[in-house]
Amino acid sequence: MEVHLYIQNGQTVYEPVVQGSITWETQRKGQPGKCSFTIIPDNKLQIEEGNAVRLDVNGKSIFYGFIFERSWNSDGQMKVSVYDQLRYLKNSDSYNYSNLSTGEVILMIARDYNLQTGTLVDTGHKLSRNRSDKVLFDIILDSMDLTLIYTGKMYVLYDDVGKLTLNDVENMKLDIMVDGSTAQDYDYKISIDSNTYNQIKLYYDNNESKKREVYMAKATETINKWGILQKDESIEKGVNGQAVAERYLSFYNRPSRSLSIKGAFGDIRVRAGCLIPVFLDIKEMELKNYLLVESVNHKIEEGIHTMDLTLRGVGINV
Repeated sequence: MEVHLYIQNGQTVYEPVVQGSITWETQRKGQPGKCSFTIIPDNKLQIEEGNAVRLDVNGKSIFYGFIFERSWNSDGQMKVSVYDQLRYLKNSDSYNYSNLSTGEVILMIARDYNLQTGTLVDTGHKLSRNRSDKVLFDIILDSMDLTLIYTGKMYVLYDDVGKLTLNDVENMKLDIMVDGSTAQDYDYKISIDSNTYNQIKLYYDNNESKKREVYMAKATETINKWGILQKDESIEKGVNGQAVAERYLSFYNRPSRSLSIKGAFGDIRVRAGCLIPVFLDIKEMELKNYLLVESVNHKIEEGIHTMDLTLRGVGINV
């Protein structure tokens, strides 16, 4: 495996010697991609916060970001933390927009914050929202979540080597396979402690009538088993509240199921949002399906590449 790490400070490009492993982490929602590594600084190496960093594996660039943090230990080694452009979506702002798709919302924010964009697929669904004093990530994820509810299609936002990209997960299927031989250490969990709701309460504060309009959807069968697990949320004017409540219930009225795999054989194509086939015999169920990568942590050290995965998807969780 051929690995090269480059750091650019002004017009000077360095390729430092890395001590130990290089890690590259991505998460599907709300977090930037992160690359971490440790180097031994010398008199020639002059780097600082904001410097651009690129990671190449086997002749292909897989990550591009900027130094956000450095720390030193007693041995003089420097640990460097680098984030991609998604880091800037942790800024907060207010947007009142009308009739925009998720891709158009991303483009609007990217222009305001001087972020580079790549392919932003057309979701085919327009929204109008008033989001005040919100984290930029949340403004975009709000649009993505509502698009999922209305269309049933899931989209993923990621930084593709320096360009913000919006893609349909169906376009991100990989031909690698995870089975008992490649995933010897795994953890399977079923929970109703998070992202499970059997009662949906949506409301709209009508300024004209001075009344709150409430829309409810509930699943009596699971309420009797689990008690009331309620999702409470406001909606915008003109939204069909009852229809949306029913859609929410269809998505959330089930246990959350997750599969974590440690030390799987690495494939640098795997990023959060990809779909990969998994074949595993697990207590209470047999998995033979494409699963959604919620998060992945690649670890590359001395030519050995492994990855830790958190998976959800068809057969585990919608």
